[in-house]
Amino acid sequence: MSDYLEIVAANAVDVDKNGRFPTESIDALRSAGLLAPQSPRDAARIVESLAQHCGSTAMITCMHYAASAVVQALGSDTQKSELAAGKHLGTLAFSEAGSRSHFWAPVSKATIQDDGVHLFARKSWVTSANHATFFVWSSTPAAAEGASSIWYVPAKTPGVASTGGFDGLGLRGNDSTPMVAEDAVIEKSALLGEDGGGLSVMLEVVLPLFNVMTASVAVGLMEGATQAACKHVSGTKYEHLDSTLADLPTIRAYLARMRIATDQARCLVQDTITAMETGREDVMLRVLECKAAAGESATSVLDLAMRVCGGAAFRREVGVERRFRDARAGTVMAPTTDQLYDFIGKAICGMEVF
Repeated sequence: MSDYLEIVAANAVDVDKNGRFPTESIDALRSAGLLAPQSPRDAARIVESLAQHCGSTAMITCMHYAASAVVQALGSDTQKSELAAGKHLGTLAFSEAGSRSHFWAPVSKATIQDDGVHLFARKSWVTSANHATFFVWSSTPAAAEGASSIWYVPAKTPGVASTGGFDGLGLRGNDSTPMVAEDAVIEKSALLGEDGGGLSVMLEVVLPLFNVMTASVAVGLMEGATQAACKHVSGTKYEHLDSTLADLPTIRAYLARMRIATDQARCLVQDTITAMETGREDVMLRVLECKAAAGESATSVLDLAMRVCGGAAFRREVGVERRFRDARAGTVMAPTTDQLYDFIGKAICGMEVF
């Protein structure tokens, strides 16, 4: 196991139990040079490996890579060089109280004045809200036509603030909280892309990478649970029968289903990345499918893990119930699984998706 993964694994239980930000894990990633922007294939590999041990660390890293991809594509030379040096932890600030999981339709405002761009917003969920150094921030266009605009917002911008902590069912260390912008002023040069061009940034830069990575987080949770379940049943005995739980055909059948579902989801993620790399005609369909499929598979696999491990699964030391809770986030994280099913249905019926 890599040094940084050992640190992630060592802190995972405490991060979950106390709902605290995994500072040691993020520092370890920075020291390993892994906060620099990554290719989709490398990003997927990294977040999957993280999720095997700590879902919170994986989701924080996923959001960082998604935000970094936008800056890498559209940011200034200074912003890019600082990202490459691992100086920043970024995140997306897309979801809003006014449009909920419809992240592509912000209702927050940006107005251009003499002293800069003034932001007014109520963001509903921002991962790493109290620990990120910058936000890739969406708003309605400042002056142009279009659905949205995207901005680079430093975390220390006066008027930008988190409005609480996070005490959730799963991903308890991901510091995902509401945020507000109360007449926060940023530089006019903070615009990422064109004013009014935010939707294309979301669909072309963010969505493919984000879906692949969140699917990879789900695969990592499945992999971690499958390994933990196999270890548990192989080491737990019926002393009066001198046999282990793994000697039961029903248990082995459940484990086989977990293994197959995990490998199927991973194969779909890898095929999606290949479609992205080669510009394949079905790339958007695969992008939509991979998150939906992996999210649904994760909840199913973790249900099976709880069943296989029985009452012991309710104890934290087995390592299943934490992943069981973490896996629930994937289906409700925008774009939600239900939204993805609608998008996929439109795509295969020849309808306009977005």
